[in-house]
Amino acid sequence: MPKLSIIIPTLNEEKYLPNLLYSIKKQSFDDYEIIIADNNSKDKTISIAKKFRCKIVKGGFPSKARNSGAKYAKGYYLLFLDADVILPENFLQQIIHEFEKNKLDIATTKIIPLSNKEIDKVLHELSNIFIKTLQYIKPFCGGFCILTKNEMHKKINGFDENLNNLCDDHDYAQRMAKIGKFRILNEPKLFISTRRLEKEGRAKLISKYSKSTFYNLIGKKYKNNNIEYEWGNYGN
Repeated sequence: MPKLSIIIPTLNEEKYLPNLLYSIKKQSFDDYEIIIADNNSKDKTISIAKKFRCKIVKGGFPSKARNSGAKYAKGYYLLFLDADVILPENFLQQIIHEFEKNKLDIATTKIIPLSNKEIDKVLHELSNIFIKTLQYIKPFCGGFCILTKNEMHKKINGFDENLNNLCDDHDYAQRMAKIGKFRILNEPKLFISTRRLEKEGRAKLISKYSKSTFYNLIGKKYKNNNIEYEWGNYGN
């Protein structure tokens, strides 16, 4: 039985998935399994997953895919990752060490954009400051990286699949934080893609995230029709 189950929702991710899987393969920590929860990809996503000996299960939209992957997970810990992130060196070893040292039940990391644009660096650092500041009051936890315990996932019945795909991750963290301990990990930071920023435009995306965050802060439920949000592959 592996210590860690890495669960990755996918939909036509042939361009980005190999980078993530290579970065996992190069980790010093190797007591893991990789579960690809796929939403009927039409490209080479499945063949790439098979090449890296990933377990493949039926997915759906992100919340459903994460729940599906967790259903088949055998690890004591669950690590939910987006398909377009890249793990820095020793990432897995460091996050598990800090997670265990601080006796956490759920956590996420700070982020670094895979971009040379100063605006992207500023926006992501502001995001880091925001989630770090609010972690004791109102946990925010992006679906690009969520580390938790398998037993805790089961206790809260996983992700709420009725919520907007932009907000189900925050809801998940906040429900779990009511019965467990949540923190933003200090090191290491995760490399994340800016493809959605490029596709939708920074101003539009900031407005969309601001709206979803406002809904969350005032305790308003944000169903799928509250905020227009397209899930799919940007940049292929």
